[in-house]
Amino acid sequence: MEIPAINLKAIVLAHWLLTLWACSFPWLPTSYALGNMSVLAVGVWAIAQRDSIDAVLMFLIGLAVTILTDIVHFGLYYAIAERGKTDLFRFCGGMAILNLLLKPVSCFFVYQMYRERGGEYNVNFDLETSVDSRCTTDSADSTLLSRRY
Repeated sequence: MEIPAINLKAIVLAHWLLTLWACSFPWLPTSYALGNMSVLAVGVWAIAQRDSIDAVLMFLIGLAVTILTDIVHFGLYYAIAERGKTDLFRFCGGMAILNLLLKPVSCFFVYQMYRERGGEYNVNFDLETSVDSRCTTDSADSTLLSRRY
């Protein structure tokens, strides 16, 4: 069974609209809006540069990070704002929760786009900085071998 292709524009538009609706009532701090809007700006960058692997990877990582920050924001601020219980708060809270529930699905589709653009199946950040990895060359005149550690 083949996974249906979801347009990146639809993902960014849906999360933008849900973030706007979530922020219509001032129950969340500004860090919620700034965090989500900055990730959506990276999503616009991924739309603008169709061949960029880095833009899609940064959008994917940003979505994953905002899942965690949204959970923290909801845990800290939902009970405080729930005391008023207005209909506007219920709507905004529902849109924020819906936005959070759609983010893992969006991460899945963005990861598929990352692979389509030529990204590796396993994300390699190349953090290997040991001396052994630099000494694997066959060069006889390597200066790394003469150093004392």
